[in-house]
Amino acid sequence: MPVVYSTRHVDTGGVQSTNRNMKQLPADIYDIKAEVAPEPGELVIYKERASAFFGTPLVAHLRRMKIDSLIICGESTSGCVRASTVDAYSYGFHNVVVEECTYDRSPICHKINLFDLHHKYADVMHIDEVLSHLDGLAQNRKVA
Repeated sequence: MPVVYSTRHVDTGGVQSTNRNMKQLPADIYDIKAEVAPEPGELVIYKERASAFFGTPLVAHLRRMKIDSLIICGESTSGCVRASTVDAYSYGFHNVVVEECTYDRSPICHKINLFDLHHKYADVMHIDEVLSHLDGLAQNRKVA
């Protein structure tokens, strides 16, 4: 099963989401954590906005791989996860957002956005449900 990562470069050429006074960010702020680092050959999409789709070649890569469903994880539920899920829905992908694999700075924002995403753009599922479904798919492939 292909895994695609998205992150952004620290220097996005002055692109800022708001006019608020931003503190100096650590150089590794957008590094993908070692525990989930890409394996050789896995795709990393660098973005400048919240959505992994906006202004990136992501949809072309997914279409080339004949992907029609996405399992979405990441931060922040109200920002990047939401924007990417809505864009994926708009491109016609079936989406699953894994509740325990997303988070936000505020638990209430996290829950409200999961509720809203589930009722409009994605199936929000618990990780054990997703893993069980993936195990079933793997078993079906062995039989076929």
